[in-house]
Amino acid sequence: MAHDVQNYNLDQKFEFTAALKKPIMTVLVIGAVLLGIGIVMAMMGGGHEEAGEAGGHAFHWYERLYANLWINNVYFAGIAIIGVFFFAIQYAAQAGWSAPIVRVMLSLGNWLPYAAVLMIVTFFVANHDLFHWTHAYLFDKNSPEYDKIIDGKGAFFYWPMEKGTFPIFYIARMVLFFGFWVFFFNKLKSLSFAEDNLNGGHSWFKIRSWSAYFIIFFAVSSSIAAWDWVMSIDTHWFSTLFGWYVFSSWFVAGLSAITLITIFLKGLGYLEMVNENHVHDLGKFVFGFTIFWTYLWFSQFLLIYYANIPEESVYFLERLESDVYGPFIFVNILVNFVLPFLVLMTRDSKRHGVFLKLVCSLIIAGHWVDFFLMVQPGTLGHNGGIGFMEIGMFLLYGSAVTLVVLGGLAKGNLIPKNHPMLEESYHHHI
Repeated sequence: MAHDVQNYNLDQKFEFTAALKKPIMTVLVIGAVLLGIGIVMAMMGGGHEEAGEAGGHAFHWYERLYANLWINNVYFAGIAIIGVFFFAIQYAAQAGWSAPIVRVMLSLGNWLPYAAVLMIVTFFVANHDLFHWTHAYLFDKNSPEYDKIIDGKGAFFYWPMEKGTFPIFYIARMVLFFGFWVFFFNKLKSLSFAEDNLNGGHSWFKIRSWSAYFIIFFAVSSSIAAWDWVMSIDTHWFSTLFGWYVFSSWFVAGLSAITLITIFLKGLGYLEMVNENHVHDLGKFVFGFTIFWTYLWFSQFLLIYYANIPEESVYFLERLESDVYGPFIFVNILVNFVLPFLVLMTRDSKRHGVFLKLVCSLIIAGHWVDFFLMVQPGTLGHNGGIGFMEIGMFLLYGSAVTLVVLGGLAKGNLIPKNHPMLEESYHHHI
């Protein structure tokens, strides 16, 4: 390896000290307190919690808790898998610029085992309160509540079992996806850390091969996961763009998380090789895929608006015409497109941490709102909204994910010191 690179400490490890953990734990406690306040208010019937009709049955306070669990489970699981996906992209594309930060990307995957357990447990506890299609009477042709459309989709959830019994096909997909995501994460992590003890490019080529396998699996599994975990909430409705749409929302949030962690580490004196050119590239990714998300949002909305087919337009009508959700449609567009687009438009703004920290923090909160709009209207009807419960749950999950990710990052070298393109990254300039 070139002498210039050897001037840097390539054996540097991140020390996750008690002083660094303290503010994260403080946010976690604040989130738990706000969540507790929200639960008490919901039990007492405060705000939008008043009993009413939601999905044809009396509304109960715990349904809002379940909806929030599902929103955060899906959202943060997506951010975690995006970290692994972006890591794999670097190796599959033989990218050199990103060599010093690939382990920052991979570190997001440390949340995946926790996400898997939380998702599966939440589904078994709350499935009837989240997914209308789990009710057996919908598939009984002798029932007055028989639903021909949902019955036609029943095999997608229940095969090979009888419709309305146990959704084995749905559960199998969830277990399969998380199982393979965790497997690929652990495989790529072990190969990446093994590279530190090897010379030559053999380990790099193995990582590249496994990355290609993962990308193929991710391409299929991420779309089906979006159909299963989000789109099936509104069982009558579907969009052929939905898999791409959910991926784009995950991707922008994941890129923002990677950028924030990189800037955070730089601020602590780590990642010496990372300069303003690397930060600029991360800024360009965030900027570009913000526009990509907006393109998909607008494409989906415009096609449905223009066609004006009732079974398609109902999805947007129940959000736009709602006093509860209508304002958040505009918050979604403002925070996830207008502000990032205006702030990151210039070259300089993508090279300075202060702008990226602001935009990336807004994007992570903003795309949570995006998932809030995907999940709550179909599960809670007019009984939803953003209050203490939602803010508390978001802070609780966000701080827990941060603790797990940074804890995993501290378990090995920050920089893959035998990466064959480390010298190229050192000379990276744009």
